Amino acid sequence: MVQSNTALERTELENTMSKRFIWAIAYGSSIGWGAFILPGDWLISSGTLGSTLGITIGGLLMLIIAVAYGALTTEFPVSGGEFAFSYAGFGRNISFIASWFLALGYICVVALNASAFSLLFKFILPDFLEVGYMYTIAGWDVYIMEVLLTSLVLVLFAYISIKGSGLSGNIQFIFCLFMAAVVATLFVRSFFAGEFSFENAQPLFNNENGIWTSIILIVAIAPWMYVGFDNIPQAAEEFKFSPDKTFKLIVFGIIASVITYVLMILVTSWIYPDQEAIGGALWITGSVVQSSMGVFGMTLLALAISFGIFTGLNGFFMSSSRLLFALGRANFIPPVFARLHKTNKTPYVAVLFVMTVCLGAPWLGRTALSWIVDMSSTGVSVAFLVTSLVSVKFFRKKENYNLTYVIFGGLGTIISLTFLILLLYPNSPASLSAPSYIALAAWVVLGAVFFMFQYKKLNSMTKEELDYLILKKENG
Repeated sequence: MVQSNTALERTELENTMSKRFIWAIAYGSSIGWGAFILPGDWLISSGTLGSTLGITIGGLLMLIIAVAYGALTTEFPVSGGEFAFSYAGFGRNISFIASWFLALGYICVVALNASAFSLLFKFILPDFLEVGYMYTIAGWDVYIMEVLLTSLVLVLFAYISIKGSGLSGNIQFIFCLFMAAVVATLFVRSFFAGEFSFENAQPLFNNENGIWTSIILIVAIAPWMYVGFDNIPQAAEEFKFSPDKTFKLIVFGIIASVITYVLMILVTSWIYPDQEAIGGALWITGSVVQSSMGVFGMTLLALAISFGIFTGLNGFFMSSSRLLFALGRANFIPPVFARLHKTNKTPYVAVLFVMTVCLGAPWLGRTALSWIVDMSSTGVSVAFLVTSLVSVKFFRKKENYNLTYVIFGGLGTIISLTFLILLLYPNSPASLSAPSYIALAAWVVLGAVFFMFQYKKLNSMTKEELDYLILKKENG
């Protein structure tokens, strides 16, 4: 505990995270399971070139937004990332709204990664998981064995997150290197596998959607696709290096993610002229690799997915728990979220809360994955918007003036607003589905309940006290 002249106690996290761990958090969290599970879905909705352009454009837009993250992390190297940024720029109310939406985005990705692990097993060992049929939801059969496997994965990674970054950091880096090696191997092998032909990449765009819509459908989910880069500021308080290295690590993470996504789309696209004809209804990429590269290719892909799920779960358990820890430390949500494990010094209550919320996901079936992706993109886009606005406001001040950060903050604001319009405007091609709106409303209600319970306590605190708890800014 650290005492200030305000007589408040500020619980602090230890400096345990190296540069390579932080890069692996950004890359591994961005890739997760999506690069290996979803290319077939993207090819159907957008075509080969539409998907590739959408992913590349989305990555470039994230790089623009990332400039503000790098600059603000250098100024405010504390846990909470966007929570600290938005508080410094716009005060407590806007800060809570932005942070609560971001927590939704992070928690959704945890649920997505755990559910993807069951999908992998359902493809490789369908008889193992299709035990104990319970019901069908949105056309997807839900089995108790699948629910139990996903729940076990969530519990396991909650345990790993509570144990701390020493073990998980080294494994995260090794797994990221392995994933990159697998993608490179599959890409090179694809030129000599199946019925490889550049003509198989047709259609370049979805013929029904057209060029514009094909690209926009992919660009709209870029906040979810690349969300891992903003895990870095969440851990700033735990850096073992100078926070001014943040932007460089973010750039390397995003570029590596773009390359990985694009290569897996191409592998899925050009090996066969008709992927669905080889049994790809459940998982097109898996069917393509299994049919063209046999046991060797499928083993590599299965390991890459398993490691991707690990890096995604590890990264987002870390970032979501750090965000909730920072909110609890400042009394924005119940302070129990700021409790640290006696031995491991990790925010174990926040980790257990994330796990508990995510345990509901496997009961909704695979159809829920698209709903969760939409919600995650919405929550993250709100945080991107507020962070970009903070960059404009903060670096316009005379004492902090930096025209480059103001310009990029302005561009990031426009980009973030565009993402939100694409997701929330009813007539948009990427608009949220009704279940996504319902779940989003439920999250807003839960946040309102937390905030109301804490409002009296929060309102009684002075700006100096909040500055200390959130920004570690001592008075006088």
